[in-house]
Amino acid sequence: MVEPASPARAVRDDVVARLSELTEIRVRQPERIAEAWQRRRTRELVGTDGRLLIVAADHPARGALGVRNDHFAMGSRPGLIERLVTALERPGVDGVLATPDVLEDLLLLGALEGKVVIGSMNRGGLQGSSFELDDRFTAYGSAADIASRRLDGGKMLTRIDLADPGTVATLEASAKAVTELAEHKLMAMVEPFWSTRKDGRVTNVLDADSVIKSVHIAAGLGATSAYTWLKLPVVDNLDRVMDATTLPTLLLGGDPTVAPEETYARWGKALALPSVRGLVVGRALLFPPDGNVAYAVDQAAALVHGGVA
Repeated sequence: MVEPASPARAVRDDVVARLSELTEIRVRQPERIAEAWQRRRTRELVGTDGRLLIVAADHPARGALGVRNDHFAMGSRPGLIERLVTALERPGVDGVLATPDVLEDLLLLGALEGKVVIGSMNRGGLQGSSFELDDRFTAYGSAADIASRRLDGGKMLTRIDLADPGTVATLEASAKAVTELAEHKLMAMVEPFWSTRKDGRVTNVLDADSVIKSVHIAAGLGATSAYTWLKLPVVDNLDRVMDATTLPTLLLGGDPTVAPEETYARWGKALALPSVRGLVVGRALLFPPDGNVAYAVDQAAALVHGGVA
């Protein structure tokens, strides 16, 4: 008797088979991508609880493929897409944050129907490069790119290093994006970090005082903050950090180096703060230590939205 395939294996097999179809579409009918964006079923940004759980998958475009000790964990496109499809099918997951290539794969697979879609904008500051802080807008380059595809917003990483002149170019570009996204009434998701370079490598400074400084700089970007949301790390004394702003804030996951139970506990405590309106998490949910994406996502959904069906 042949044992039935597990649900996870079935999803992976289906995704692998269909990804070859996506290549054929890109070869013969690339116009179908633009058409699919116009047909996609959209939704309101937030539901009745005013909270969001967004799965993030924009790391590869910066050359950041590692998770824990596996430096190429995100190197397989079928593997990444299969995990994203699994996550997006779970109740309580509101949407996804990614670059155009990843979003278009998900779009053609039908995985973005009724989901919040946030386009990642500046991915030019490649991980480990000498120009990392001069973070060019090389993915969705403008608010017009976001709006024309009927996405729900744009995200920009905005790292601030007082010793690196590339910072000012990134600040200027982020400010322009904030202003233009607001003109389209679309979310501007700003992810600020106070950063420094040690031994040639950019490092984010994660004490409360440094995060507070980055929050004030990010909140002042653009001609209006009406549509600005912050994406911030979970740090010690987060209550002090959140006292620095009235902007709605989503918490990021980062590279999952601690036990999942400890991570969930920190998220749960942070989500009790009034300005914190949800999570934007990638690697911690897509690459949990036990490989069970559905379980990890369900834990996060329960923390963000409470009981989910």
